[in-house]
Amino acid sequence: MTRGTTNPNRLRRMDRWIAATHGAALRRSPDPVAVDLGYGAAPWTAVELLLRLRAAAPRTRVVGVEIEPARVAAAKPYEREGLTFRHGGFEVPLSGSPALIRAANVLRQYDEDQVAAVWERLRARLAPGGLLVEGTCDEIGRRHVWVALGPEGPRSVTFAARLGSLERPSDLAERLPKALIHRNVPGEPVHAFLRDFDRAWAAAAPYASYGARQRWIRAARDLRGDWPVLDGASRWRQGELTVRWEALAPLTG
Repeated sequence: MTRGTTNPNRLRRMDRWIAATHGAALRRSPDPVAVDLGYGAAPWTAVELLLRLRAAAPRTRVVGVEIEPARVAAAKPYEREGLTFRHGGFEVPLSGSPALIRAANVLRQYDEDQVAAVWERLRARLAPGGLLVEGTCDEIGRRHVWVALGPEGPRSVTFAARLGSLERPSDLAERLPKALIHRNVPGEPVHAFLRDFDRAWAAAAPYASYGARQRWIRAARDLRGDWPVLDGASRWRQGELTVRWEALAPLTG
C-alpha cells in the first residue's frame, strides 16, 4: 500500500483543492478527522495536510496511516495536537468514520482490476458527507490528477498543474490515476477528453502572450462547451480543471 518518495510540498495542489471544495463540510462535521493514507517514507505530507486543512476548518485532526511499522515509528516524533500516526492499511484503523481520506500515489503499484474494490472499501469507511480523494502526482508536485469519491461512488476527476511545466494538457496523462492511466487509448473517453483539451489549448495560443494561466482559462472555457466541466475561473486560475467522472469513466470494467 505504501508509496516511497515523499518530498515536502508534493501534495500542495491536491490539498489546496480539498481545502477549497471540502472545507465547509469539514467545518460542519461533528468530528472532522482526515486520513493521510500511505503517507510514505517521511511524514511531511501529513504535517502539511494538517496545516492546510486547519486554515479552512480549524477543528480538523489528521491521522497518518502506514502499513510499514518502521515508518510509523519514524513519524511518531512529529505527532502534535491534532496529528497522530497509526499502523494500518485500507481498513483505516480508526474507531470512527473519517470525514476525509486522502490516498495519493498509493494505488499506482496495484493492478487496474483491484482499484474498484479498494475504492469501495475506503468509501465504506467514510462518514456521511465524507470525501475520498485518490490520485497520482509527480515527485515534486508539478502535475497531479485525482478522482474525488463520496460514499455513493466516484464524482469527478481533477487535472492540476504548474502551468509553466506543460507543453500541452495531455502531458498530464502520465499522472492519470490507476483507474484511468491504461485507458488513455483511442476509443476511451479519457483519451478523447485529453485530445479535445489539447485542441482547445492550441486554439487558445493567442492568449499565451498574457501568460499560461490565461491560456489555460481560455482553453477551459472552450472545453466546457463539449465536456461537463464542474468548476469555473476561480479554480482554473489555480491551474486546475475538474470534470464529471461519468464523462471520463472507462467504457468497460
